[in-house]
Amino acid sequence: MQPPSQRLYPAVVALFSVSLVVSNIIAVKLVGVFGLTLPAAVILFPLTYIFGDILTEVYGYARARQAIWTGFAANALAVAAIWIGGLLPPAAVWTAGVYGTTAEAEQAYQAILGFSPRLLAASFIAYLFGEFLNSFVLARLKVSTAVASTTSTTATASSPLDSRKNDSRPCAAWSSSANRTRGLRPCRWGIRSG
Repeated sequence: MQPPSQRLYPAVVALFSVSLVVSNIIAVKLVGVFGLTLPAAVILFPLTYIFGDILTEVYGYARARQAIWTGFAANALAVAAIWIGGLLPPAAVWTAGVYGTTAEAEQAYQAILGFSPRLLAASFIAYLFGEFLNSFVLARLKVSTAVASTTSTTATASSPLDSRKNDSRPCAAWSSSANRTRGLRPCRWGIRSG
């Protein structure tokens, strides 16, 4: 049976990919927020970095990279579908519910979604560099803090009270005997139990 974190991987990847695709589609609209003109994606796009950080932290750089490519593929599929939809001739009865003629509805489609391929092409470049760099830096920080934590604590963990000094986990190299009996270990990010 998979641990809960592994079972959640597809859901986190799905949320990551959907957040990315939807934010790139709604980025066409500009909004005024606190006197600033921003793309509407500002409400959703930051979540992609949060999901990317979760993926890197919990599942590692390799799985995060896999999720980034999945998001990239989903975004490419959305752009292709929007572009092909724009090329197809509209039905004679299509008015999008609010326009008087098919030509007006088609013009509205092109005005909003026709811009998406150009916007998304620029977004792809920024996304690839930004997300891969973010995941890479986070993974490096994780490795360097784990090594620093293990090496600094292993050097001082020669006490006979510490039976786990050869454990390679970052926070397992040191603990007091009182905390060990309670199942608590101090670490860089707080207190771990178990």
